[in-house]
Amino acid sequence: MGKLFLLFVLLPIVEISLLISVGEQIGGWNTVAIVIATALVGSYIVRQQGLATLIHAQQKMQQGTIPGQEVAEGLLLVIAGVMLVTPGFVTDALGFLFCLPMTRPLIAKGLLAKLSVQVVNQAQGGFNGQSAQGFGRSHSSNDDIIEGEYERKDQPKADSERLNKPD
Repeated sequence: MGKLFLLFVLLPIVEISLLISVGEQIGGWNTVAIVIATALVGSYIVRQQGLATLIHAQQKMQQGTIPGQEVAEGLLLVIAGVMLVTPGFVTDALGFLFCLPMTRPLIAKGLLAKLSVQVVNQAQGGFNGQSAQGFGRSHSSNDDIIEGEYERKDQPKADSERLNKPD
């Protein structure tokens, strides 16, 4: 709840007050020009970096490795694109941090580390606070065990009977 409050209420208030403040200093049309310029430059950088990230991901998949870092960077590029086309200086600054090739890999590594810690904690703690017993299987008192026999259908019955008869 707190993070959503910051995102949807406080961030727009900060952005509007900063836009008004900058507009008073350099003029309204200059402020609008800066907002448009950052959106154009940002969209160009996001596109360029997105293609480079896609190429790296394809190379890793061809080598048979999982492109986890590239997927995280791609997610950051999507977020960066949205932030850069949103009017405002704070969102532009965050958007540029997410799309620049110097900062994006560092942020992506941190994101992957946080996600892997959460996955490990979830696996150890189970779902809904229950402890996990075994690898991904929780036991309850009403587990059904089904016992039975099977017969191979690819062998004729006569062959199976012949194999079971004593000599």
